[in-house]
Amino acid sequence: MTEVEVALRDLTPQVLGVLVRRGADFAAAEDAVQEAMVEAVAAWPDLPGGMPREPKGWLVTVAWRKFIDAHRSEVARRRREERELDEPAPGPTEQADDTLLLYFLCCHPALTPASAVALTLRAVGGLTTKQIAQAYLVPESTMAQRISRAKRTVDGARLNEPGDLRSVLTVLYLVFNEGYGGSVDLAAEAIRLTRQLARVSDEPEVAGLLALMLLHHARRPARRDATGALVPLAEQDRSLWDTALIAEGVDVLQVALARDRLGEYQAQAAIAALHADARTAEETDWPQVLEWYDELTALTDSPVVALNRAVAVGEADGPLMGLKALADVPGDVPRRDAVAAYLHERAGDLAKARGLYAAAARAATNAAERDHLTRQAARLSRAGA
Repeated sequence: MTEVEVALRDLTPQVLGVLVRRGADFAAAEDAVQEAMVEAVAAWPDLPGGMPREPKGWLVTVAWRKFIDAHRSEVARRRREERELDEPAPGPTEQADDTLLLYFLCCHPALTPASAVALTLRAVGGLTTKQIAQAYLVPESTMAQRISRAKRTVDGARLNEPGDLRSVLTVLYLVFNEGYGGSVDLAAEAIRLTRQLARVSDEPEVAGLLALMLLHHARRPARRDATGALVPLAEQDRSLWDTALIAEGVDVLQVALARDRLGEYQAQAAIAALHADARTAEETDWPQVLEWYDELTALTDSPVVALNRAVAVGEADGPLMGLKALADVPGDVPRRDAVAAYLHERAGDLAKARGLYAAAARAATNAAERDHLTRQAARLSRAGA
């Protein structure tokens, strides 16, 4: 990206937030901002230094005038034009409010998670509809319809009360878990957006989510082998882990934990940090991991947390105790059969483990996981189980 493109991408949500706060409906505001961006790409390179002294003020002024021009026939719009053609003096408080406002608007409770994710990537992330469609492996027309419906849903919404930050964090985590595809790395994009949110929010859970993302993302280079096959955490080459990201994630987490307002993402990040701290899988501090899962269980009744806790119990107290903990996890929880297979194998019941690996492979929702579980079943079959 050029310097101008980077600046425009960072400024997009700030400028859009200003227009929405001034009273522009979401769809019209975004159209006006996009027109201003096009004008900036054409005009800025000819300016001294390659961009104006106050790029945000320039964009807000141009975008607001374009919005006014598009609604000149309406009396209410003419009055707004007379009132607010000039950009208010920029300041950190206004910028923070605008950024948070846009996050909350994109994560409106009336939107489905899929629509909220798409709208966040479009409005806050500044990605094109084509880029988002490629990342989600759907036709561009399908993604355009999804975004258009989301815009219509939030049009006219006013945030007179504090928004639900938890919903915002959930959407960002959904983006992160999509990984990457097409021309956009969604995991990296989620980290970028969460960094942006962390700059304007002092909520420890925002920092907790950022730390969690950084620590998980640090392991990405080791997650697949040369053939593209999935590599389990215990078998990963830890020399491939990104130590700079791990160090940053631990620092962010420590600052969040020092606030003494523990939340779900902070607890998950603490578990990820313990895995990152172990030089080998055998050196993992499983009793401490289990303690953090107990903390996490107290914060959420998620069956997925219960499933992962069963693994930690199996590592800390033995596979039979892990199976006992697993008995409390509902049978329809994704990956339950895979965990049961692993624990039965460790307990020495290879025939039972082979059948469970095969069942888990049939239920897998992606090719990489299905292939990995199929290989585990085949390995036990070759061993005579």
